[in-house]
Amino acid sequence: MSKNEVNVSGNNYNNGVNNDYYTIDILHIIKFIVQRFWVIIVSGILAAAIGFCISAFLITPKYSSSIMLYVNNSSFSLGNTSFSISSSEITAAQSLVKTYGEILSNRTTLERVIEKADVKYDYEELSEMIVSSPSNNTEIMRVTVTTSNPYEASNIANCIAEVLPVRISEIVDGASMAVVDSAIPELQKISPSITKYTAIGLVLGGILSVIILMIFALLDNTIHDEEYILNTYKYPILAKVPSLTSASGKQYAYYSSHRR
Repeated sequence: MSKNEVNVSGNNYNNGVNNDYYTIDILHIIKFIVQRFWVIIVSGILAAAIGFCISAFLITPKYSSSIMLYVNNSSFSLGNTSFSISSSEITAAQSLVKTYGEILSNRTTLERVIEKADVKYDYEELSEMIVSSPSNNTEIMRVTVTTSNPYEASNIANCIAEVLPVRISEIVDGASMAVVDSAIPELQKISPSITKYTAIGLVLGGILSVIILMIFALLDNTIHDEEYILNTYKYPILAKVPSLTSASGKQYAYYSSHRR
């Protein structure tokens, strides 16, 4: 057995003898794939084209728009508990921003936003479009709205900037928020990424074609040369047949035949 062959558990019948293994010729698989490298290239290009078409024409693009709100750090009370947030207590400020984010995602708050923005969503759908977080670990709260329309996204975000401070002042005594930056329509879509989908299609197409070629190479039982016969059947080579298609008659080729 050559160094390019691997034993794999199975059954192989040679000369009527039952062996407990069969042989995988790694070199044969590599040659098989290299000779058909054009298949990999074409498959990758076709898959990349499919990925491009899906991202460009089939997936609805998404646009986002953001507002920035300053969380007041003055003392306030919530129920019977008093809080005092200073600009140096960043961790407490972040917790406060998270609290305001929970108030934002509340059904009552979102229903007010829907009414003011005049959009046809229920509060659950709108909640999935909104993301709130502290901006760069500060007391600034960033609220981002993502929809399929850039103007609708900015409209909803600006309505949140109007509704949320009022809603918070109703719940938290002494709390207030100030608008740092209002939303504007962002015409640059955030998803899908045509480049990403095209690259993924290219890679997947190439990998899939390589796997298919490997399967065909493993299933190929054609006799290609005398080395294959010696390694597989242990039969001596008695003669070589000259190529009848060669003009000079000096080149030789081996006729393919299948195992019997």
